[in-house]
Amino acid sequence: MEHPILLLDFINHPLVRFLEKHFGLTDPNHLYHVTYMWFYMLLLIGISLFAARGLKLVPGRFQNFLEVAVGGLRDTVRNTMGDEGMRFFSLIATLFIFILIANLGDIIPGMYSPTANINTNASMALIVFLLTHIVGIKVHGIKYVKQFVGPIWIMAPLMIPIELIGHLARPLSLTVRLFGNIFGEDLVLFILLLLAPFLIPMPMLALMIFTALIQAFVFTLLAMMYISGAMEEAH
Repeated sequence: MEHPILLLDFINHPLVRFLEKHFGLTDPNHLYHVTYMWFYMLLLIGISLFAARGLKLVPGRFQNFLEVAVGGLRDTVRNTMGDEGMRFFSLIATLFIFILIANLGDIIPGMYSPTANINTNASMALIVFLLTHIVGIKVHGIKYVKQFVGPIWIMAPLMIPIELIGHLARPLSLTVRLFGNIFGEDLVLFILLLLAPFLIPMPMLALMIFTALIQAFVFTLLAMMYISGAMEEAH
């Protein structure tokens, strides 16, 4: 399924034309998905390096904003996962910030949100899925496998399929939820732009900003719950 932005022929975007000319990339979906994913990653890396090199004892507005944002994320991770969860703060913060910026990307005319492509979301969901079970095995050892067979061994033939389906549904849920919300709102905005390009889209833009924040928070909150659940002694 093509993103609505492609229907507006933004394939002539200078960044895309540069990659097509010098790297031979021609497929529109591949171009927008990969190109803008790397663009946002490099943008965030650049901002991080700039902020780290410009730290001051008396912070300015930009440093104050970053300190409040990072402090809020730190408190959320600690309240959700406990002190043990602070080991995963870098991952959780990176996921939240990247998803938020990527969600907000296509509000800017000519830009594209890589989270409106299911491949981007699936890759992040798989990272969370694999890390969850790696952490569970590392913390509990072979006993971690007992959760899949149930409290009684005789129930294993019934419990194993149920537990496997439940765990495999996690990355699927993370992927589809984020994709559906971001792609759906982009499609609605595209239709509204065709019907009333000046008046109606303004409330929709405010809703998109709110949705971008909520979806980034939901994705990272579920990631924290999955990882902290794997560390619980009940496993």
